[in-house]
Amino acid sequence: MLRAASGRSAGAVPPVKPNSSAIIVFLKRVITVAPLPPEKCAYALARYSRSADSIRESLAWVRTHNSEKFLESYYFQYGHQSIADLGHTVLCFEGISELAATEIEDEPLWDGQAKSTRYQDFSKTGFVTPPELQGAQAEAYQHAGRALLDAYGLMHAFELERLRGLLPCPADMKPDAYERNLAARAFDVARYLLFCGIPTHVGQVTSIRTLAKQIRRLAASPYAELRTLASEIAQACAAPPDCVWNTGDPAEPLAPTLARHADADTHTPASLCALTGWATQNLGPIAQENSPEVDLIRPNDPLAEIAATLMYPVTAHSFRALYENVSGWSKARQMEVLDTALQSRGRRDDLLREFRGAQFCFDMAIDLGAYRDLHRHRRTQQFRQAYSGNLGYATPPHAPAAYAPAIDEAFRTFRTLPQPATQYILPFAARSRFLFKMDFAEAEYMSRVRSGVKGHFSYRQIAWQMKLRVEEQLPELGRLIHATPPEVEDPLHR
Repeated sequence: MLRAASGRSAGAVPPVKPNSSAIIVFLKRVITVAPLPPEKCAYALARYSRSADSIRESLAWVRTHNSEKFLESYYFQYGHQSIADLGHTVLCFEGISELAATEIEDEPLWDGQAKSTRYQDFSKTGFVTPPELQGAQAEAYQHAGRALLDAYGLMHAFELERLRGLLPCPADMKPDAYERNLAARAFDVARYLLFCGIPTHVGQVTSIRTLAKQIRRLAASPYAELRTLASEIAQACAAPPDCVWNTGDPAEPLAPTLARHADADTHTPASLCALTGWATQNLGPIAQENSPEVDLIRPNDPLAEIAATLMYPVTAHSFRALYENVSGWSKARQMEVLDTALQSRGRRDDLLREFRGAQFCFDMAIDLGAYRDLHRHRRTQQFRQAYSGNLGYATPPHAPAAYAPAIDEAFRTFRTLPQPATQYILPFAARSRFLFKMDFAEAEYMSRVRSGVKGHFSYRQIAWQMKLRVEEQLPELGRLIHATPPEVEDPLHR
């Protein structure tokens, strides 16, 4: 409803002066819109931003016009990508492997939740056998997987009994709450024996734009499971939703225009291939030092930082060693790396995320379970090295005798299986190298929140070390991080 501002009314502005131009005031400034099909929502809000109409008038327009034709022209042909940020989709993935879940979640602008390893028992869930494995290789993988799950069940029972003896139920705590908290703590210990082939569920909320990027990235994956998922996502977008809230509502396809344009990302794998070849021919030997579990690097040369970051996923070197080496190169040689990464870039390809600079670069050699927790921090730029198994594995306190043999068998199997399916048998205990780049605000947030007593002890230790590294190099900023030391515990409260 519109009203000329000639006097006061609830929600209106003060009267205008007699010689002022007429002012139109919206008496209701916040207008809610019920959920729409994602592409129609994108069309309505895009038109809303490009016309003088109210949102009600824009919605009325969309009801009588073709949203698919609009998106074909403006999003896919003209490249107005921000339009696709205005429509959001809810997708759920069921029965996928933890490896697939990690790849699905690997989007900077992503919201979602995965099945919790703290509150659910995975001992009887079975596991995903990658389609790349057949015959004797599949049998070896399955034998190692069953051994890990058997040890997982034994370890949970062992740790639960140990905690009952160590921590009697307080008088003011209900017995069922006490048992739930102890069980969760025991699962925290046992989860080291879970592995990347464990099945899980993931629910996500993303914009159409992010979903399109996700499909393109998964379609180019070396894993058959992920390539199949990319195809299934596209098919789901072209069909009416499987679940609706109001059963009387007409079921329209989720994102049919996106489905027609779903294709594989060729730029990223081509860049990785080209960079791998360049590094093999030109990088040469790099002196390696024994780097700490968490190392903080603060680059002051943006070009060298980008070049070193591009080299990081295709080598086995620490980021510090790469950056220090690259910093000594000429600008022309550094640009060779960037040019190599860009040579396959097409019109629809964004710059690779390695090009995004940051102030704080934490290079971490940590277990996969801890990485899965830290991976959820979307305000960071994250890069992974190939899982080699060469960094060993983490062993939680009070591990029973069955722990090491099960892990060792998984590692032996890992070294005999072909790429890329071998990754599926990696336990969460396996250590690998990960680079997290962020600004100070995110470093403070991660360290403060993840070091809290309710967190898993593995990432609590890492979050505390992040604070220590900042404090060592920038004490003025380090003192602003109010992190909790890992020795402070409260295992009975979550």
